[in-house]
Amino acid sequence: MFFTVLFIILGVLILVCCAEFFMISKISHRINDLEKNISYQCNLIVKIQNLLKSKSATNAVAEHAEMIYQDLLQNLIPILATLDVMPRNTSEHPLWRTLGGLLDEYAKNPFIMEKLRRAIKLDTEVKRNVSNYMNRADNLLKHLSTAEPDGILTTTFINGLLGQSLTFFTQAYQLATDTESDK
Repeated sequence: MFFTVLFIILGVLILVCCAEFFMISKISHRINDLEKNISYQCNLIVKIQNLLKSKSATNAVAEHAEMIYQDLLQNLIPILATLDVMPRNTSEHPLWRTLGGLLDEYAKNPFIMEKLRRAIKLDTEVKRNVSNYMNRADNLLKHLSTAEPDGILTTTFINGLLGQSLTFFTQAYQLATDTESDK
């Protein structure tokens, strides 16, 4: 009788130990799953944070776009007046109409590049305006490309009127300053 009670108690203890072992292994498995999920969530939060920083920088540019556009436009107007180029007759923003008119005229008449080169060489006000425009446009493009390197906004600005005009002005400016240094 004593051995029977002892075997029953020992059997109950073994069952309790097996149940505890089973519960511990289940809890361990759940903790491992929880660790994986937390790690994944942390990585996701870091990615979201980086994306939000990028979007925040882009939004800051967008919020200040009108001031930036007006600053660029103020440098363009005297240049276009010197070249006798009219802006496009569209409903776009005045900056894009002005740049579009200049680049349209250049596409029709490549002599505009020579005319701009002469104006840069002979008129210090035009040279200053071209230099200011190039610096500000370049800074805007650099800011966009650091804020959102592969973004659609950056690509649009670089490949669009702003990037084309910057190339146009840079070429004319280099031609004008190269001929000044040749003297």
